Amino acid sequence: MRSLSTSELLNIWEWGRNQPSWSKAIKLLTGACPDTSIDTLTQLSLGQRDAMLLTLREWTFGSQLVSQVTCPTCGEVLELNFDVADMRVASLSLELVEKYCLELADYQVSFRLPNSLDMIAIAEHKQPEMAQEILLERCILQAVCNGEYLPFQQLPSHVRDAIIAQMAQADPQANVPIDVSCCACNHQWRSLFDIVSFFWAEINPWAFRVLREVHTLAVVYGWREADILAMSPRRRQLYLEMVVN
Repeated sequence: MRSLSTSELLNIWEWGRNQPSWSKAIKLLTGACPDTSIDTLTQLSLGQRDAMLLTLREWTFGSQLVSQVTCPTCGEVLELNFDVADMRVASLSLELVEKYCLELADYQVSFRLPNSLDMIAIAEHKQPEMAQEILLERCILQAVCNGEYLPFQQLPSHVRDAIIAQMAQADPQANVPIDVSCCACNHQWRSLFDIVSFFWAEINPWAFRVLREVHTLAVVYGWREADILAMSPRRRQLYLEMVVN
C-alpha cells in the first residue's frame, strides 16, 4: 500500500461524491493498492479493510483525529480529539482466512468474516435486524447438530449470538467503540468509530480547499491544474501567500 497523490485523491473524491460508503472505501484502497486486485480488496474482512483505511488516512492527514458528536440527551455538541493509535486495534494484513469454526454443545458451525461484498448485498435493507439476519446467513458456511446439517433458519438464537461474538473477536477493527461523556449533562454512551465516514468527511472540505487554491493560482499565474497539483502543499501555500501580499 502507498499514499495517494493530491491529484489521485481529488479524482477519487470527484468520482465518489454520490457513491455508497462501501464503494468509497474500495475506491480509496484500489488507488492505494494498485498491485492488488479489486476481487482481493472486496473479499478482505471489514476489519482488514478498515485497518488499511486507517493507515491511509494517517498518511494523508496525520495522526490526530478530530470529530464532533451531539449528545443524545441534551443536544450539546462535543468535540472529540484522539490519535490514530487509539483507534488501531489490529495490524495491517491482506491474508484472507477462508473460515472459522465454532463448537457449542452439539453444534459445529463454520463461518467466514463479513466483507465489502456482504455490505453491497444488504445495502438496500433499511431495517437493521433484517440486514443483520441476511449478513449472518451469508457468512455461515456450514452448520451441523448431532451429525445433521442445519439450514440457517434452524440455528437457535444462542448459537447465532455466539457466532457474532466470535466474529467480533476475530475481526476487532470492524467494530471500534468510543466511550463518550457529555460535559454538560454527564450523560455517557458508546459510539462506533466508522473510518470510512470519518475519512470521507475530511476529504470533502480538503478537496474544495485544494480546488480553490488551484483556481487562484491558475487565474493569477496561468498555470495548468496538473502543474499546480504536482506542487507540494507547502509550495502552493507559499505562492498563495505571495498572491495575497
